Order: sequence, then C-alpha cells, then structure tokens
Amino acid sequence: MNEDRHNGLLLVVRCQLGEREAFSELVRVWHTPLWRYVRSMVGSPDIADDLAQEAWVAVVRGFPRLRQPERFAPWLFTIARRTVVDHLRQAYTAQATSAAEGEAVADHDDSSSGVLNTMEIEAGLSDLPPLEREALILFHLQDLSLAACAEVLGVPPGTVKSRLHRARRMLRDVLIEKGYEA
Repeated sequence: MNEDRHNGLLLVVRCQLGEREAFSELVRVWHTPLWRYVRSMVGSPDIADDLAQEAWVAVVRGFPRLRQPERFAPWLFTIARRTVVDHLRQAYTAQATSAAEGEAVADHDDSSSGVLNTMEIEAGLSDLPPLEREALILFHLQDLSLAACAEVLGVPPGTVKSRLHRARRMLRDVLIEKGYEA
C-alpha cells in the first residue's frame, strides 16, 4: 500500500509538471472512483459522464494550485463535489421555475435474489438525503478516511461521524422497506 501511495504521489507530481502520459495514467486510476461518486450523487449515468468530464477539466486547471500532491484524493473529490453541487443547484433552480420539468424518474428492478448487489444498494442510497448519502459514499464506497471526508465536505470529523451513523441507520431502514434483509 505504501508503494501505491508513493507511486500515486509521483504520478500527481508528474502531472503538475505537464506530462501527458502521467495525466492519462492518473485518469485511468481515478476515473472510475470519481465517476461512481458522481453517479451516486446525481443518479444518472449520462449526467455522471458529463460531470466527471467537468471535474477532470477543473483538475487540469487546478493542478498549479495543488500545493500538497499527497492530498490529491480529497482534492479530487472536493472538485467533484463542487461540480455536483453546481449541477444540483442548477437543476433545482430549473425545477423551481418550471414545475413541468421537475420529474423524478426512479428505476426499480425487482430481483429474486436475496443478496444485495451494488445496484440495489445504490437504489437505497438514492432514497437518502444528500448529506447522509454523500458521507456514506465517500467513506465506504470511496474508502476515504474520516479526516479526508471531513476535508471534502468542509465539516468537522465529528459531523462526518454523526452523518455516517444516521446514514447507515437510514439505509438499513430503506432496504428493509424495499424488502431486503439488512
């Protein structure tokens, strides 16, 4: 793990120096976790594609300002979070001004299996309030530390802990309500 972390740090520094091959490798390593986070927050794969692209553009523009390359993961997810928040704010504004455009679409896929798969968990996540959903995604699905989650969310670690506790309880209740054993 230490070697991976060291290689990741070198990769970020190489990107800051303008090496295109390094940026391609960085995207290869981080695009899927970034996309999953964004997808979990917005619900739509198509919108997630667009927002992930926006986040990568912001990363490229922001590299000169990244003073601590070892803090790349929280920095990346902070950029992604801002991109998602901007999108959700615009969507909310559009929905408020035009009630006809404000339809929520949810796909519910009935599964005969008793085992929870990723899609079923994501369906449960989509029923959680944004703050709790985001804490769960960053901590459990993106494997960020409590401190890194706090940095991304801009709140103290204690707040992240209470959001995680609340989110786990809410997710369990949502999954039980949908007929899954938690």
